[in-house]
Amino acid sequence: MRFLTLRYFNEVAKLGSIRKAADRLHVAPSAVSRQIAQLEHELDAVLFERSKVGVQLTPAGEVLARQSNRIFRDLDRARNEIDDLRGLRRGEVSLFVIEGLVSGLLPDLLANFHHRYPAVTFRIQTGSTDRIIEALLEDEADIGITFNATPRPEIEVIAEHVEPIACLVAPTHEFANRTSLTLDDICTQTIALPEHSFGLRQVFERAIAKRQRAPQVLVTTNSLELTKRMAATGQVIAFMPALTVITELHSDVLRAIPIADPAFAAARSSISIHRDRPLPHAPQEFLKALADAIRGLSKTRKPG
Repeated sequence: MRFLTLRYFNEVAKLGSIRKAADRLHVAPSAVSRQIAQLEHELDAVLFERSKVGVQLTPAGEVLARQSNRIFRDLDRARNEIDDLRGLRRGEVSLFVIEGLVSGLLPDLLANFHHRYPAVTFRIQTGSTDRIIEALLEDEADIGITFNATPRPEIEVIAEHVEPIACLVAPTHEFANRTSLTLDDICTQTIALPEHSFGLRQVFERAIAKRQRAPQVLVTTNSLELTKRMAATGQVIAFMPALTVITELHSDVLRAIPIADPAFAAARSSISIHRDRPLPHAPQEFLKALADAIRGLSKTRKPG
């Protein structure tokens, strides 16, 4: 199996299209197709299902894609370590993060890091807590920022920030001037929630199940931004740490009402890495900066 063939396969697997992979690789689509056909012949397995809209991995293709991703990630690490030996400060940081969770923190942190290490690039993706943990386990991410993740032996938590989940309501909502809310209050309202793979949704469902309440969930979505927008209409309520809606709170688009329940008060965001996978220099340096920022955030929010 040649390296070039594996590289062509890897690009097609990532992009779901032979033509797009060919454009990325600066070769003709026919050249990519030949390499894929050669690889399928060598492995005696069909790797892609072809259709008019592109290609999709078969079960055999998914196995090879997982392994080839690890190979290319290891090569990237080797290149970064060689750069470190030369005293260079370049590399890539792969970061998976909950959408909106650190919107007030991450942009400034990235700008400051870029000023110190201008040649380091970032690949940042948003997703649910479950997806972020999967990315760490599958070696897709160097660093993950999760919300209320279930502890796993393979995952090492570097720093945490406790941020209570608040109920988000419009200024016109009947709860807008309340100082706190109970689960009984919440279950009288129509609710917008993220999907079940989100840590925030899991906190909500555990609290509701424990008290045997029946919420009125109108919207379930993978977009935290949509839940905020829905709450701003005044027709539904939503839930999020106040840290994620600082702009909306300052402009009085939303109000964040504390929830009188221990499960909501103890919610936390965590910076995590894979316990057994050493990080290259660039992710290591960014991890330090990120952990310091989260710890500093926690200190500034302590009472007194």
